[in-house]
Amino acid sequence: MHLLLRTLLLLFTSARRNRLKVWDESSLPLRVLPTDIDIAMHVNNGMYFSLMDLGRFDLMVRAGIWERMRRRGWTPVVSGETIAFRKSLQLWQRYTIESRIIGLDSKAIYFEQRMVADGEIYARAHIATRLVENGRPVSQEDILAEFGAPPASLELPEWIHEWRENNALPGARRPAPHAWS
Repeated sequence: MHLLLRTLLLLFTSARRNRLKVWDESSLPLRVLPTDIDIAMHVNNGMYFSLMDLGRFDLMVRAGIWERMRRRGWTPVVSGETIAFRKSLQLWQRYTIESRIIGLDSKAIYFEQRMVADGEIYARAHIATRLVENGRPVSQEDILAEFGAPPASLELPEWIHEWRENNALPGARRPAPHAWS
């Protein structure tokens, strides 16, 4: 909810920026706002993921697939994510969110996103997303029919499969009891 207005503004402005292909990299220029920081006066660790949502929306809108996804009733949901931090983004600092799809498999679409300031990576995340329709995953065939085939050079890094397997929880229809071991 805290980024709702910013997201709506982004959906409007991204539609007016130069067009991209979904397999291209997007670069979204932003500035650290007071709502992005914590008591230490830098971007809060949890806020990075919320801001990265904006980068993925920017890519989808500029590639023209956001409108097509909405028409089909597809909703993007994050199924896994990990982040590493290098430096802190400070209040009023300018930075860009660099976003690109690094591959897909039968379970997810994988993004790499970076927070970049002054030509340096401040944080990098890998995000696994799914598209769902009426609570069910959209098939890879339907996704490729809508997105178009990825470039031949796009090859999902091998370590992504291990990362997904090691971090996955059981599906929503299977039990996942809580018990510390």
